[in-house]
Parts: sequence; C-alpha cells; structure tokens
Amino acid sequence: MNVHHDPFADLPPADDMPPDDRFGPPHNPFLEDGAPRASRFFPASEWSGKPVPPREWLVRDLVPSRTVTLLGGDGGTGKSLLALQLAYAVATGGAWLGRGVADGGALFISAEDDEAELHRRLDDVVQASGGSFDDLDRLTLRSLAGEDALLAMLDRSGGVLLASALFHEIEKRIAEEKPALVVLDTLADLFPGNENDRAQARQFVGLLRGLAIKHECAMLLLSHPSLSGLNSGSGTSGSTAWNNSVRSRLYLERVIQDGYEANPDARLLSTKKANYGRNGGEISVTWQGGVFVADAPETGLDRMAAGAKAERVFLKLLGLLAAQGRRVNTGGGQTYAPTVFSNHPEAEGVNKRGFRSAMETLLAAGKIRLAEDGPPSKRRQFLEAVE
Repeated sequence: MNVHHDPFADLPPADDMPPDDRFGPPHNPFLEDGAPRASRFFPASEWSGKPVPPREWLVRDLVPSRTVTLLGGDGGTGKSLLALQLAYAVATGGAWLGRGVADGGALFISAEDDEAELHRRLDDVVQASGGSFDDLDRLTLRSLAGEDALLAMLDRSGGVLLASALFHEIEKRIAEEKPALVVLDTLADLFPGNENDRAQARQFVGLLRGLAIKHECAMLLLSHPSLSGLNSGSGTSGSTAWNNSVRSRLYLERVIQDGYEANPDARLLSTKKANYGRNGGEISVTWQGGVFVADAPETGLDRMAAGAKAERVFLKLLGLLAAQGRRVNTGGGQTYAPTVFSNHPEAEGVNKRGFRSAMETLLAAGKIRLAEDGPPSKRRQFLEAVE
C-alpha cells in the first residue's frame, strides 16, 4: 500500500515562517504535486525606477492597514464601544474621533457581547451620528457570546497553533465581503494558549497578520491589560511578544491622577507603539450620550500658557521646600518631585503630569539641576534651582 507523504510535515513551525507562508495558494510553499515552488528571492535592483508604494492607513498614524493593531483597555473603559464607533465610521464613510478613516466595509466580531447588547450600543452610535440602520449594509456583526470563540487550536505535542474552523469561517466571510476593517473582541476569548508564552503569542498575531495581508484589511484586536500593565500605565499583558509582534498598539484608560478620577466620563487614548509613526500621541475623549467624543484640542497658546504656569509653580514649590529643608528628586518614590508638588496645597491646580513635563523642560533649560551630597558610600541625589 502506498503511503502518501505530507509535503508540510518537514516544515519548521509556523512562527519561524514569514506570515504569508502560513496560508493556502498562492502562498503555499509547495505546488499541488508536492514539488517545491519557484524561488521568490529577487534582487533589490528590480525596484529601480519603480514608484515607492504609499503607506496604507485605516486611520492615519493610528491604525495601519494590512496588519494587526492591538487596542488595550481595562474592563469597562469602553474599548469595545470605541472599536464599534470605528467600524461604524468606516462602513459609513464618516469620521472617528474627528479623524478621517478609509472608506470600506467593516466586520465586527464580539465574543463578549450578545446580539441584544450590540444592538443597544450600535443604536447609541447611530443616534449620535444622526444616521440610520438603513445606512449600515456595509457593517457586518457577529456575536460569539456563549459559543466556542477560539480562532486557533493548540497542538500541545508540538506547541503549534492551528487555525480553527471558526477562523476559516471568518476568513471566508472576509474573502466574500472584502472589508477594510475587521474588529476582534477580545483576545482572552479568541486565543487558546498561554498569553505568557512568547512563541504562541507570535504565532497567533502571525495568523491574524496573514489574514490582513492576504485580504488587504486592517485587523483591530482588543485586549485587557494585566494588573502590572494597569499599575504601570503601559497597558501590556502577558509576554512582551504581544507588543513586539503588532505594528501598532493603542491604549484606552481612565484619567486618574494620584488615585483621584475628576471626571468618570473622561478617557485618554494613547499610542503606546507605532512602527509607522510617532509613539506617545494622545487623544482626550469624553463619553457623551452613549458614545465617545473627542475633546476640543488645546491651542498652541493654551499649551504654552499651561506649560509656563507649571514651570513657575514648580520653581516656587522647589524653593518653598528647600527653605523647609525638604528635598525632592527625579527618580521616583516618596520624594519624587511631581508627586510631592501635585499634592501640595499651593500646587495651583497643576497636576502630576504637568509637573513632570515642567521638570523635564526646566532640566533641559538648565534652570534646575541634580545635586549630590552624603558620604561616598551613601550618596543622595536631589533637585536644586540654578541661581
């Protein structure tokens, strides 16, 4: 009896292969008869005289197309609503948080919310936009609440992730509808492995990136941060491979200063990683009428005035504490200058973030400096004003 040899049996694990080598034709590394395919290596000189392809964005500088973006946020912060607003904007050719988006269809897949909850949330979005459900023929929804929502299965003998039947069902839908955006909510429900396992994290992102490349769409994967990610403000969870494997990572968080939340409806959307743009960007939003609305941006004069005030108050408090024989530093802990100053009764409304920015500006300008004293075995650093 002839035994058929599997041409893929000797291939390395999927994580060691380029993303587009993990899928079927035309990216299958072997032809149908098992013969190796023609080499795809090519000299860079082939690009001579050819125009450089432009970067493709779903939302410029925030959500790139043809790859995976990770949107993190603690439970209840509203990341699912924010993602649903993005899907609505893409499907209707509207704007998202005041920013233009690529026009196209959207596929929103939720493993957390049932159809009734999706209906309620989307109704808020429709009402806020002044639109109609009749306009949403390009927005496809799928609730996986209460179902097996795993997009892959873990082969424990080899530690390899294999695409599940649900994954193939979703890919078929993507191939039929050709959406510009696919939202997957949320990682904890869709991922079958150990979030702390680097190889598994990279394989899972690779599966999704392969879909994004093959079908030319943006993949937005929602996730929850770990306790340490919450406390540090990084928004990370599990292995660093999650952050390292995606090309963009956004984080939605409540606006809390020193344990106090002045406005429970306020949120901050920040760019924690951007391979194709700048890190550190922030968008302030407020929950109003069931949706998030971008706050009016500060003008240049507003920022200058706020910065000048923070610097003035920083120097004032530094002098007050020095006169009392109290010292502050730049390194953190109980004597960290921005923390001490933001809690001082004469802070004049400047918060910790404002004092931190003022400290960096004053250090760069040479108006304050780090000094040292104490015995050689126990030197201590502290901030002092430069006369």
